[in-house]
Amino acid sequence: QVQLVESGGRSVQAGGSLRLSCVISGNTASSNCVGWFRQAPGKEREGVAAINFAGSTSYADSVKGRFTISRDNAKNSLYLQMNSLKPEDTAMYYCAAYCVYFSLQSSAFRYWGQGTQVTVSS
Repeated sequence: QVQLVESGGRSVQAGGSLRLSCVISGNTASSNCVGWFRQAPGKEREGVAAINFAGSTSYADSVKGRFTISRDNAKNSLYLQMNSLKPEDTAMYYCAAYCVYFSLQSSAFRYWGQGTQVTVSS
């Protein structure tokens, strides 16, 4: 059984920074690649960033240059450093693990956390 637990979400003003964390437990093979997704009210879930075991990364155009994904394989942890936050970044952020192919598509990932809320006020 694979469990993912996110933390770090909170309310912040525009221009601020947050660091999200995700701890992955269970089958470590599930961490072949991991990623962050987000879903705002009334919108579809979208891929934010992903990283594979070799360290290759992929980012959504909307966050390039502002967000950085990283992982600590020894700690089975995933991080998302978010800088220069904008109100449009407001969403529930989800950690995902084990992708059948390296992608920012949610359908590529098998395991999901419960999410952590990020709210950016103007």
